[in-house]
Amino acid sequence: MLNRVSRRCFCTAAAASTTPSPWLFVGLGNPGEKFKGTRHNVGFEMIDAFAGSLGISMNIPLCKALFGEGFVGDAPVLLAKPQTYMNLSGESAGPLAAYYKLPLNRVIVFHDDMELPCGVLRLQEKGGHGCHRGYGP
Repeated sequence: MLNRVSRRCFCTAAAASTTPSPWLFVGLGNPGEKFKGTRHNVGFEMIDAFAGSLGISMNIPLCKALFGEGFVGDAPVLLAKPQTYMNLSGESAGPLAAYYKLPLNRVIVFHDDMELPCGVLRLQEKGGHGCHRGYGP
């Protein structure tokens, strides 16, 4: 399935003008049973829910992530759950965006934010660190 989106979206310049550009959705979290079901893994849960609603399997290892791909209507979607731990997720998300030649405005990142009450969703064009300090688990 990995080649389906890449072939359909990047095979020729003419095809690129008629085929919508893909969206990359990256859900942040920490791998392993220890973190499953915690607020810190809400990004993983969002990707799992989205993938499940579209019938997308999240079982392809790619760029240090569990990866899946599919379509919402005619729009290709790429879904990723980095397996590098939360604060190193750029080691996965950056190479994925580069691999698919995606500009940053085609990448959406889901993560928890300690400044928001539990259960509240905020969508913003540019964001901060969400109380993540940049050091490992």
